[in-house]
Amino acid sequence: MESERTADDEALLAAARLFMGISVRAADEADSLSPVQLRALTVLHGLDGGNLATLAEAMGVAVSTASRLVDRLVAAGWVDRRPSAANRREISLSLTAEGTSVLTRYDDLRLRVLRERLDRLPAERRAAVVAALQDLAVP
Repeated sequence: MESERTADDEALLAAARLFMGISVRAADEADSLSPVQLRALTVLHGLDGGNLATLAEAMGVAVSTASRLVDRLVAAGWVDRRPSAANRREISLSLTAEGTSVLTRYDDLRLRVLRERLDRLPAERRAAVVAALQDLAVP
């Protein structure tokens, strides 16, 4: 049985679908990243060097799944994997220059489309939309 959705619910779902669609298209244009690869690069960028367990936890996946994903990211040249300076039993993960470049291209592509959408709004509403998005983005 489906729950009844309010107009607010429908607006939120429309926004979520819009953002996801923009993200998927940008990932296709930015070196054909899968959404999972993109998520991993984004998480590693935010961690500023983490380990496999931290990546897996942040992504909500098993360590074995994260390990296979990291293998593919290392093979693509987007992630560097090396022994941790703090603990030789841990592996430290970080974005390579190419990984950072891929993530930057992806963000630039998303921003281009989002700015185009924002520019469609009447000028007097743009600041309010940006302010509302800032409020929504606060963890």
